[in-house]
Amino acid sequence: MKRETAWRVFAGEFNDSTVEIKGQGEMSPSYVVTPLGAKVNRLFVIGVLTDVEKISEEGELLRAHISDPTGVFTLYSGRYQKDVTDALGKIEVPAFVAVIGKARTYKPEEGTVYVSIRPEKIMEVSAETRDRWIFETSKNTKDRIEAILEAMKMEQSNTQELKKLGYSTELSEGIVEALKNYSNIDINKYLRLIHESLQYLRPRKETLPDLEDKPKKNAYLEKEESVEEEEKKEEELVEKQVKEKNEKKTDNFEETEKIVLEIIKKVEGEDGAPWDLITEKCEKAGLDNDTIEEVLNSLMDKGLIYEPVLGTIKST
Repeated sequence: MKRETAWRVFAGEFNDSTVEIKGQGEMSPSYVVTPLGAKVNRLFVIGVLTDVEKISEEGELLRAHISDPTGVFTLYSGRYQKDVTDALGKIEVPAFVAVIGKARTYKPEEGTVYVSIRPEKIMEVSAETRDRWIFETSKNTKDRIEAILEAMKMEQSNTQELKKLGYSTELSEGIVEALKNYSNIDINKYLRLIHESLQYLRPRKETLPDLEDKPKKNAYLEKEESVEEEEKKEEELVEKQVKEKNEKKTDNFEETEKIVLEIIKKVEGEDGAPWDLITEKCEKAGLDNDTIEEVLNSLMDKGLIYEPVLGTIKST
């Protein structure tokens, strides 16, 4: 079964969600659909862990809150997520943390829906990593706004027509559900969320990058620039091979997996390679984000790669 995409969504958008698509079988995933059409089963969020509270007498169930520039995510972790629960209990708040987790809903009464996250992984991160998440999430939110505006132009929103415009299957399906279930979606509100989030970065940056620009290279990429010339040539050779294969527009998924796995093995060190670096290399080779995400998930499901720590990939 394909692992679900971990969406980057601001708390301000996620907490506005009131639509849930229930899975039809025991193993079928459920989704929370946001007003901008993110069809969320899993999320990737980074923010400030502000508090952790025991809400059961045994102390096995914790409630925590993570703040981003637009609002607050609520997390619940218990004995079935023992590693995460233990980690939450040890982190000294406030702290910057990254979380990957499942979207959950609670309906105390008819017409009232609360959303939360059941964390699968959590780790402390730097302020720079948090800033990078804000930037990437702003870009993703902008993309969803553009997609939903395209759908609003249609006489009747249609998944196939949105896919023809280049949007992913997941986003196209989510947008159709959002337009069906949310009335009067306030696009300006979410544009303000982007603006406010990027303004939040100004104290740390001399200039604010445009959403169309690529963010500054992180420490891993700066370190990469200092590698020996021979290693650079080897990397360029791999990238050239990938580009040549990608230009042929092959639909052979297994071949694409081999290419991405080769890139991972070229850039990983003893502790693996950061997810952002792998994505950067694959993008240079001409692969789009959806393909990269799908291939990495497939390689992980096959046991060819794994995540020794959150955000780091290593081959087996």
